[in-house]
Amino acid sequence: MIRIHHLNHSRSQRILWFLEELGLDYEIVFYTRDSETRLAPPELKGVHPLGKSPVLEDGDVKIAESAAIVDYLVRTYGGGRFGPAADEAGYTTYNEWLHYAEGSAVLPLILSLYVRRLGDAGAPLQPRIAGEIGNNLAYMASSLGDKAFFVGDSLTGADIMLTFILEAASLGGALEHFPNLKAYLGRMQARDAYKKAIEKGGPYQLGA
Repeated sequence: MIRIHHLNHSRSQRILWFLEELGLDYEIVFYTRDSETRLAPPELKGVHPLGKSPVLEDGDVKIAESAAIVDYLVRTYGGGRFGPAADEAGYTTYNEWLHYAEGSAVLPLILSLYVRRLGDAGAPLQPRIAGEIGNNLAYMASSLGDKAFFVGDSLTGADIMLTFILEAASLGGALEHFPNLKAYLGRMQARDAYKKAIEKGGPYQLGA
């Protein structure tokens, strides 16, 4: 059976969501952040040297990194759903979005989180960080337009990856300037599989 090492209040929640969309049976190994540092517990280093989550185990396969996990699940269990094959039209765009989430998009959001914790000392950096967040959201909003999904006519792994980015961006109210992204996020969070994953994964509040 698939096993997912899941850290509370983290991006591993989107892997639970995707497993629900795929309709797969899986086991959750729960980990809780330190109440003071908000860091992952040391036990996760016994799973992966970086001590990060998510980590997925499937038989002899062990994978870290969200995009790699999503790609593996699409190729192994997707059955032609959730992403075009490498020789199909749209694959290059899909693959770009899949990696964009943890490449360009997430960095300014993480910087914003850390810099806010510095208080007044971090204030001079905030305008530059906010500008980068705005640039990324404008790019996403323009690319999405009035479509229901970022690639094709149905949910793909790209949507699984990008939804986390929009959830993180919503913490500071940045989505108020991008109504199509805010509506898109609402649609993703209203999906039955998303709700089931929240029930199984426990409380989910980014930045908590």
